[in-house]
Amino acid sequence: MSFINLKRAAVWLPEGFEDAAHIAKESGVPEHVVSSKMGIVRKCRADKDTHPGDMAVMAVMAAKKVLKDIDPLSIDMVIWTGSEYKDYIVWTAGIYVQRELGLKNAKAFDISARCSNKILGLHLAKSLMLTDPKLKRVLLCGGHKTGDLVNYKDPNTRFLYNLADGGSAILLEKSEIACNPLLESSIITDGDFTTDVIVPAGGTRHPLRDQPEMSMTYLQVPDVDGMRERLEKRSIVNFLQVIREASLNELKKPIDYLALLHMKKSAHDAILEPMELAQSQSIYLDHYGHFGAPDQVLSLGLAEKRGLVKKGDHVVLASAGIGYMWSAMSLRWDEATFNTNELQDLG
Repeated sequence: MSFINLKRAAVWLPEGFEDAAHIAKESGVPEHVVSSKMGIVRKCRADKDTHPGDMAVMAVMAAKKVLKDIDPLSIDMVIWTGSEYKDYIVWTAGIYVQRELGLKNAKAFDISARCSNKILGLHLAKSLMLTDPKLKRVLLCGGHKTGDLVNYKDPNTRFLYNLADGGSAILLEKSEIACNPLLESSIITDGDFTTDVIVPAGGTRHPLRDQPEMSMTYLQVPDVDGMRERLEKRSIVNFLQVIREASLNELKKPIDYLALLHMKKSAHDAILEPMELAQSQSIYLDHYGHFGAPDQVLSLGLAEKRGLVKKGDHVVLASAGIGYMWSAMSLRWDEATFNTNELQDLG
């Protein structure tokens, strides 16, 4: 019997940031609302010369662990789990990462599921590795610079003010011995939200050659009241469903740690409470912001650094991506996957 194990993981965080005071000044939202209600004490922001493809590469290299002592030619596949907003449009970032890391034997491609990219990538990679005997090592990585797409002058997009920049990487390895094995996963998509959050410019409906208005190059919410009403009825319900379905696995024990994406604090708590989880069983990322797919990777790394997980623990990663997709995956945590000396704990 083969197991798909989470072998190593890493995140890369830029040194730059925007804090609650900056966001309050730019948006007109009171600083205490930004920091407390929206849960943004600060968020990571990259400089203009650092791009998503570079972030993915730096997430692998900066941690000095993900590919340490591993022959680059032994990586069989690279899956880009970063943002669709990347260095260029109509561009396969996974192939760029493959080249930059010298992974000449790997097949590479991109997936697109917004902030659920990492969990979808884990689900997809596990399925491929279990069905293809040639796939023994798969690297999932990506960068996010969606902070560029935030328009602080647009009050309809306040729930997106937390968008931050950074990169992440996960190395999966197939083995007959289970060590940090991936377990069950669950995914829900709902097409009623498909055009609720969009960047109008740049697609075929509003090509860049038509020189659209600047506001059209940012994320917009065309029907903010309708989206809020639908999310209020379905979001937490769907979050809880995927978490519970993913946790129904061979461990047959309650969740010990839940790695969640960053969201407003009330929503974070609305997930923990019905799951009967204490605040110490999930880190609230108010000093980092919402990177997108890397949130769960960062949360797990911080849990390792702070000693919040122990051998045999039942860990669940959970996220949601605009569109809308809710996703969760469970694993058994057996040993550290991060080089925690290289991981910045901002508090």
